[in-house]
Amino acid sequence: MDSLEQGGSEELYEHFRMEVDRGQVPLRIDKYLSEHMQHQTRNRIQAAAEAGFIHVCSADDARQGKSGHPVKSNYKVRPGDIITLMLDRPHFDTTIEPEDIPLDVRYEDDALMIVYKPAGMVVHPGCGNFHGTLVHAIAWHLRNLPTYDPNDPQVGLVHRIDKDTSGLLVVAKTPEAKSHLGKQFFHHDTHRSYVALVWGNFVEDEGRIEGNIGRDVRDRLRMDVFPPDSGIGKPAVTHYRVLERYGYTTLVECRLETGRTHQIRAHMKHIGHPLFADERYGGCEILRGERSASYKAYIQNCFKLCPRQVLHAKTLGFIHPVTGEQMDFTSELPEDMQALIEKWRNYTRNIEES
Repeated sequence: MDSLEQGGSEELYEHFRMEVDRGQVPLRIDKYLSEHMQHQTRNRIQAAAEAGFIHVCSADDARQGKSGHPVKSNYKVRPGDIITLMLDRPHFDTTIEPEDIPLDVRYEDDALMIVYKPAGMVVHPGCGNFHGTLVHAIAWHLRNLPTYDPNDPQVGLVHRIDKDTSGLLVVAKTPEAKSHLGKQFFHHDTHRSYVALVWGNFVEDEGRIEGNIGRDVRDRLRMDVFPPDSGIGKPAVTHYRVLERYGYTTLVECRLETGRTHQIRAHMKHIGHPLFADERYGGCEILRGERSASYKAYIQNCFKLCPRQVLHAKTLGFIHPVTGEQMDFTSELPEDMQALIEKWRNYTRNIEES
């Protein structure tokens, strides 16, 4: 929202769109958007509304194919409203051009490629991250392949992981490969496991978490868990198995039946075990342990050692779209996770020996 004056421009361009969740109570649109639009203050949203840039289409109008109309800051959003930010300039060009960025390729053939994404690397271009992403690196690696167009949605990455999650991803080089792999992911025929360090100790050695994943009504950047029969969000199932116990934290393996946004992070928080150092889901607070100054200092050192959610996409398995062969890949834990795990092992060892 850099330009907030229409200046007589007759044509407006869509820069942002969202649908108000079911169950949303009436709320002023300036307050609602300030809670759901990253990096935008309430004052700037009010200025955009005053300039006629905030448009709303009701659920009924949307079903009839009608477009939205400008609203003022005091408009109260309702469930199903379609909210758009319409500015007097075209949206930033998100065309993907190859960029010479190091790419860790673990396997490659004519149909697909397995790549390792380090923590901190954004997968796709988006708000504030228009360059330096994984897809730019893939475009450079495949720049001499005539049939690969990084801007063609029929090829490329088949699935995603979060910026601060490390691990394996599969890239389809052909439309046929992406269609075949996409169906496997959709029907949950793939095998994916993650390793995570979470707060707290589990009573059982293994378990199953089921709960729909949907946007948190208070924070659009976070996902929440809803009852399976609520009709809110999408069905999601996570299986977990305890690998090691450290008293106040636990190392677990998570196997996904589904692949929802932030699934492991949201599910673990839902059962009272947020991922260690996961700021968005409350894992950056001291949730278990002692009150001593030495313990607090120890946890702060742990956060510095691995300053991200402690989550790694370790294994990936699927049927090859051409050969029909079962393909299974495993990646080692990154150095920051290894160092953190060893720190917790030493802590537990010292407690047991004292």
